[in-house]
Amino acid sequence: MKFCKQYQKYMQGQEKKLPVLGLKKLKGILKKCRRDFQSHEDREECHGAQSCPQHCPVCDGTFFPSLLNEMSEVVGCFNERARKLLELHLASGFQKCFIWFKGKLRGNHGALIQEGKDLVTYAVINAIAIRKILKKYDKVHYSKQGQAFKSQVQSMHIEILQSPWLCELMTFHINLRDSKVNSRVAPALFDGCLLTFNDGKPSLSCELFDSIKLEIDLTCSICLDTVFDPVSLTCGHIFCYMCACSASSVTIVDGLKAAEPKEKCPLCREAGVYEGAVHLEELNILLSRRCPEYWEQRLRMERVERVQQAKEHWESQCRAFMGV
Repeated sequence: MKFCKQYQKYMQGQEKKLPVLGLKKLKGILKKCRRDFQSHEDREECHGAQSCPQHCPVCDGTFFPSLLNEMSEVVGCFNERARKLLELHLASGFQKCFIWFKGKLRGNHGALIQEGKDLVTYAVINAIAIRKILKKYDKVHYSKQGQAFKSQVQSMHIEILQSPWLCELMTFHINLRDSKVNSRVAPALFDGCLLTFNDGKPSLSCELFDSIKLEIDLTCSICLDTVFDPVSLTCGHIFCYMCACSASSVTIVDGLKAAEPKEKCPLCREAGVYEGAVHLEELNILLSRRCPEYWEQRLRMERVERVQQAKEHWESQCRAFMGV
């Protein structure tokens, strides 16, 4: 069965209506482009070319805008559903009961795990679909415009495999697997997901189907140590929370949302990446369990710094209030 039919069958089998990529429509655009161009060549009695030009108004005016809109909807849906799922998993007793009562996720612990598995499958199959349709575009046009578009959407933060929520789902899986309470009942969300240490440097890796492999470095590029209280900026780079606050010229009291839009990521130098930063709570739990001595040491060090920053903040607020 061709992938397009597999994809349609998968999406039709979902109980919840989810955003999809219009693969059939997009392939139709490419076929029409090729057919129209070949007819034009036939009329001019030129049989050498079998593809439309690299910059084709037929494709570029409809293909890329359609794909961009659909990708945005898919990534937005995935991020929102993953956020709600992990919010439920991390909720305290009373808060969890309240969330269940509101009906954010009906069922039991097994349903929670199945929801995570469904989300990972949704992310991966859409990533494969995007990869295949862009490869088809380049094949039709004898170009690299499809790969260039992939780089463009990565810079726009709508590449689903770069989502911080996928990183959190990977860590969610490891945390469930490590839990003695749930080890007998928790099926794997996906195989080959590991936290590894090479020369003391941690990384998160996962092998997904269709030869997709994710590698996430968990070393903060500011303090050059294992990320502590990790946060992912909208560009996808992960830092310690305090390091990110320092890089964005804000205090921990004000938080990253108070950062100026002009402040840039220390790695990629992209501006405006702090306001939408995501706290990686599942990753925080995993690293605290796997590196208990280091975690306790960093906790003591940061507690002193946090208290000092909070004291300076409130002293400045009091002076401003008193007009001093």
